[in-house]
Amino acid sequence: LRRGELPRGVRYLVCADPPGPRIGNGGSTLHVLQCLEEQYGDQWASFTVLVIHSGGYSQRLPNASALGKIFTALPFGNPVFQMLELKLAMYIDFPRHMKPGVLVTCSDDIELYSTGATETITFDKPGFTALAHPSDLAVGTTHGVFVLDPSSFSGEGGVEYVSCYRFLHKPDVETMRQSGAVCVRGDRPQLSSSGNRGDSGTASECVYTDSVFYIDHSTAKQLLMFQKQMGTLCCEIDAYGDFLQALGPGATPDYTKNTSNVSKEDSGLVEARQQLYSLLQGTALNVIVLNNSQFYHIGTTQEYLFHFTAESKLRFELDLQPVAFSIFPDTAKTLDQSSIMQSILEPGCVIGPGSVIEYSRIGPEVSVGRGSIVSGCYINFSVDIPSNCFLSSVSVKIRDRVGYVTMVFGVGDDLKRSVKLLSDIHSLQFFGASLPECLDLWSIEASDQLFSSEDARLGLWTARIFPVCSTLSESVRMSLNMLNSVQHTSAFKLSGFQLLSVEEMLTHKDVEEMLKFRKQIYDEICLQRRKEKS
Repeated sequence: LRRGELPRGVRYLVCADPPGPRIGNGGSTLHVLQCLEEQYGDQWASFTVLVIHSGGYSQRLPNASALGKIFTALPFGNPVFQMLELKLAMYIDFPRHMKPGVLVTCSDDIELYSTGATETITFDKPGFTALAHPSDLAVGTTHGVFVLDPSSFSGEGGVEYVSCYRFLHKPDVETMRQSGAVCVRGDRPQLSSSGNRGDSGTASECVYTDSVFYIDHSTAKQLLMFQKQMGTLCCEIDAYGDFLQALGPGATPDYTKNTSNVSKEDSGLVEARQQLYSLLQGTALNVIVLNNSQFYHIGTTQEYLFHFTAESKLRFELDLQPVAFSIFPDTAKTLDQSSIMQSILEPGCVIGPGSVIEYSRIGPEVSVGRGSIVSGCYINFSVDIPSNCFLSSVSVKIRDRVGYVTMVFGVGDDLKRSVKLLSDIHSLQFFGASLPECLDLWSIEASDQLFSSEDARLGLWTARIFPVCSTLSESVRMSLNMLNSVQHTSAFKLSGFQLLSVEEMLTHKDVEEMLKFRKQIYDEICLQRRKEKS
């Protein structure tokens, strides 16, 4: 706002989840409604509200963990756009055709659509109204799928208002077929969401999948009443699965007992779902089918690298640039297929194809391999960063002292995976090696104290393996030494350092310090631009 990068005539409200257990994006939505009422009283009855979930732990895209996925940099704009500005730009036409209520969206998806000159997207019906996109069946298995009333739509035109019989949450293909969710499209080209092809039925078959949804004010008020009755939530509620599955004439309460998609089972979850179901049952689920639309997800390292560096449709449609708002000398070597955002590269460095560099300073003797991610780093020493490497620095404050920690992983390492027993940690993979092998090389003892999690979740997310250093470049050097030792099976002692897990880095993160580093880069780029102009 201070830099004039966001519209000024809008009220912005940032609501952090209350302390305590995770409450999911559904719990957060309820909490936001409470914040709105506390902040604005009855005034909010006339508001059109956009609620963007800024993105929880972001374990599948950890360079967004510390500051939130909604502030993910995008490779275009001067200065670079962040996901937040793109969301506001994408939804800019909605408020004019919206009755008071709340539009709910996540921070790692992009919906692009085209409509006819006379078609508008209007959110004015009571209950819930959701946008729907044609997708192939494989995509449907990881999203919400609408079972539409076949008599109410044709699959023609850009925008159609359809009534929805029921909503399926991450169904398998068999369930989609049995529920009547699979549609056959005419001779027009099959639109399918990118990046997730695979055996997904025939080319003309599709399902309609979810993205953004709207709740009119009176329904939002009902949800707020529910939140007040429940008091403090202590379970994860999903805004998509737990709100939308209760809607439409075909809804059944079966889903309330299915906890396979939940990261942590809570005693109160089934009960909370059942109460939500009885509250919302019979509420309308209106669907706006955008026949000519595309849904993109940028929530994992793989999707992030694909959309920003490969010949992706999204890259073409948004005109994403190989170099955005950066100092990039002619003698630095890179190819069209990489993505450099708000970074300063010194002459002589080499960036391999398919790699992303953001908010970093890269010295002259640095080479980065293929398909790597480097975020928030300062590298002023000679080093070869291997291919498929994930490197991201976080500033931390411990006992009032600022320190720096750099997490390093393979781009494909699974940070969500955890085991319950110490004897099973050999199944955890770090850059292609098993975790116990790595610990041996680093002279770290495998014990329960090695992991930071209270609930016996032993995984890469909770493993205390990253050293706290007094400077940013030293922390990058240490983490690259750790990686080097694993790649070449050579010892690298980590004894004598305070070691943190990624989980702990986020607990102790120093956001001010991270933003200060970004601002230094920003100022230097602005200065360089002014010099070039004059």
